[in-house]
Amino acid sequence: MKIKDQFDPVIRKKIRTTKIAAVIPVGSLEQHGPHLPVSTDSDIVTKVCEKISEKNNFLLLPTVNYGVSYEHSPYFNVSITKSTLSKILADMILSLEQNKISNVFVINGHHGNIDALRTLEKLKDFSKKTKVFTFSYWHFMSQEFDHAGFVETSLMLAISKNVNMKKAVKGFSPGNISAKQRQVINKKASKSFISVTKNGIWGDPRDANSRDGKKIFAEIVTNLEKKCQTCLTGKSPKLHQ
Repeated sequence: MKIKDQFDPVIRKKIRTTKIAAVIPVGSLEQHGPHLPVSTDSDIVTKVCEKISEKNNFLLLPTVNYGVSYEHSPYFNVSITKSTLSKILADMILSLEQNKISNVFVINGHHGNIDALRTLEKLKDFSKKTKVFTFSYWHFMSQEFDHAGFVETSLMLAISKNVNMKKAVKGFSPGNISAKQRQVINKKASKSFISVTKNGIWGDPRDANSRDGKKIFAEIVTNLEKKCQTCLTGKSPKLHQ
């Protein structure tokens, strides 16, 4: 159920008669190479959340489209600080609590948001009665994730027509390097993504296709749906996977 499309009496009745959970998708507005739109992270996480909400009758809130993407400078990004994102989410959750919704899933679509979601756990804006679970969708697929590479481009081809494969080019690929070397590269990329990737792409999108994108998308939805159900049945997973 998309909250934005509903009428007040319908929502209040749903809350009153059902022990319901709310879902907040969180994305970003940042460069994704020359072939994907800057809304890519938000587009993917929105579709994932729409599907799990449909299948489980969750209340789906509008996507928070701005994230922590300063690392993509000087390429295009519209960013908010970690503390701002965390506070926005905390205020939303507090408002949901005041509307008697005590189970909230925050589903993340951008790596740079992770610290803000971890900070969210430490905030005391809402009561202990409210259970908040935060997950990043790419942790629910078997493939290694990338940025505007094969996986992310395939996902976009599966859910959107706004992809220009004619402009898809190979990006940075770490290859066979040690865990220590990868850690150094990841740390550098977290501060300046472009200094590592040069063209803003991590991976190679040239062979991306909608067929694989649909398979990856289905895997994410299935695994994330199971995780959400586990959370609601009383088990206590780590706040951020």
